[in-house]
Amino acid sequence: MQTGYYAATGGMVAQFNRMDTIASNLANANTAGYKRDQLITGDFARLFKTVQSELPIANNTEEAAQYFNRSLSRVPQITDAYTDHTLGSMQRTDNTFDMALSKEGQFFAVRTPQGVRLTRDGIFTINDEGKLVNKQGHEVLSADKTPITFTPQDSVITIDKNGQVSTNVPGTTQMVANKKLLVIEPQNIRALNKEGENLYIPDPADPLVPLAESGSVMQGFVEKSNVNAVNEMIALVEANRLVGMYQKAMDSQMNDLNKDAIEKLAVTRR
Repeated sequence: MQTGYYAATGGMVAQFNRMDTIASNLANANTAGYKRDQLITGDFARLFKTVQSELPIANNTEEAAQYFNRSLSRVPQITDAYTDHTLGSMQRTDNTFDMALSKEGQFFAVRTPQGVRLTRDGIFTINDEGKLVNKQGHEVLSADKTPITFTPQDSVITIDKNGQVSTNVPGTTQMVANKKLLVIEPQNIRALNKEGENLYIPDPADPLVPLAESGSVMQGFVEKSNVNAVNEMIALVEANRLVGMYQKAMDSQMNDLNKDAIEKLAVTRR
């Protein structure tokens, strides 16, 4: 089999994976607090140079790497995937229970059946039990990692920039402190794993210490997705064209292979 065919196949697979990621970004372009995913495409030589110093048998491994790299003709492949945690734009809603975080790398915390999860989606509401919950009904946690509850008499509810919740004394406009929102800044943001429902699984080794003064909570606002739909569409068109290019390269390689096989078989049978 010609090595060019392997290279074209690897390139096509890489672009298919890229298209899946772009499609996911576009599907969540209007999801509050969503962060776009990105893939990095490289080849075997690039991978080897990246981890070269960590390999235990440098010389033997280098020789093997050079051999495979020549054989595979630098097959393109996905070398890394990451989440872009840059801020999205803020949209004012004036909804009491809508909240956004104005700083990168900070998250709200919710309790799910699988454990504590982090999110940037601050579209919250009150359930029938008076608890503050997210769109999936998961409890939003306070700084002491317990639910935040309200009563029907809490007609005025304010939340300051540090997440301190205050409610009015029944029948008056006097405000008293309630619980404080749990705002987390993970030690290693790249250790977070997306789980679905716009949630992140935190690193088990991270103690999830509450920020005393996050200074980022914005009541009555929602953070929009950081997906740029125009850029994603351009990337999708580019990936689609590359798939077509790789397909033509594969067809050309197969035609050459078939022609070569026919000529050699003809010579052999003479």
